[in-house]
Amino acid sequence: METITRRSVLWSIALSSSLALAREKATAFGLIGDRSHNSDYIRTGLNRNITRDLGVSIDFTDETKMLTAETLQGYKLLIVQRDGMIWPEGYPERGGRGGRSGGPQAEAPPIISDPPLPPMSGKAAFWMQPEQGKAVRQFVENGGSALFLHNVTHVGLTDPDFRHVLGAAYAGHPPIRTFKVKVKNSSHPITKGVRDFIVTDEQHYMEYDKDPKYLLLETVNEDGLDFNGKGATAPGGWAYDYGKGRICYFSPGHLLTVLWNPEYIKLHHNAVRWLLRQS
Repeated sequence: METITRRSVLWSIALSSSLALAREKATAFGLIGDRSHNSDYIRTGLNRNITRDLGVSIDFTDETKMLTAETLQGYKLLIVQRDGMIWPEGYPERGGRGGRSGGPQAEAPPIISDPPLPPMSGKAAFWMQPEQGKAVRQFVENGGSALFLHNVTHVGLTDPDFRHVLGAAYAGHPPIRTFKVKVKNSSHPITKGVRDFIVTDEQHYMEYDKDPKYLLLETVNEDGLDFNGKGATAPGGWAYDYGKGRICYFSPGHLLTVLWNPEYIKLHHNAVRWLLRQS
C-alpha cells in the first residue's frame, strides 16, 4: 500500500509539472492571417526564420479576439501580420479566386447549392476594438516589443492607439511587381550586414507618422512605376523605442518567396534580436 501511495504521489507531481509546462507561454504571440494572406505561409516563414533559426518560440493564432491585455501578459514580443478587416457574414463573391497565400491563383467555378444558400451581405468590418488598441499600446509602453509586418498598416486605419504604436496607416498598393528594398540607415543594429535586395511582391504605401530618422528601409520601383500619384518610392521599414518597449515594421511579405530572401531573413534575425534586447 505504501509503494502504491508513493507512486501515486510521484505521478501527481509529474502530472502537475507537465501541466505547468503546458501552460507556460512562448516568447512571442503571433496574430497572423486574413482573407488575402493565408496563415500557413506566414507561420511557415516565421517558424523558419525566427523559431528555428533563433530559438524564439511563437504562439500563433488567426483569431482576432485573442488580442487582449490578458492574452499578452507574460509574452515579450507581439508579432502581427494581418490587415484590419473581417467579413462576419461571409465574403461578397459567390465564386472568384481561392485563398491568396502567395501561390498560383485559380478561378473557382460558380457556386451551385441545393437547397439554396442563405443570403450573405458580404459587408466587411473592422475587427480591432478600442480596448485591443489600448492593450497593444500598454503592452509596448510597459516594456514589451512588437514586430509589425506587411499589411498590418491597414490596422492603423482602424484604431488611434494602435496607429500611435505602429506609426503609420495604409495608403494602398499596386498589383504585385518587382521592386528594390534599399537600406536607408546601415548603422542601425537591424540593418547591420544587410544589403539592398530585390523582391517581387506587393509594394505597400502608407502615411508614415513618425520622425524620418527612424526609417531603416525604403522600397523603390526602379522602372519608375507610380502608384496613385505617390511616386515609385515608399517607406519600407522603421524601428524605434516606444515607452519602455520597442517596435519594428517591415513592408514586404505578401509572398513566401520574400520571406525566403537571404537579406530579408537577416532583417528578421536582426529585428528580433534588437526587439528582445539581445543586440
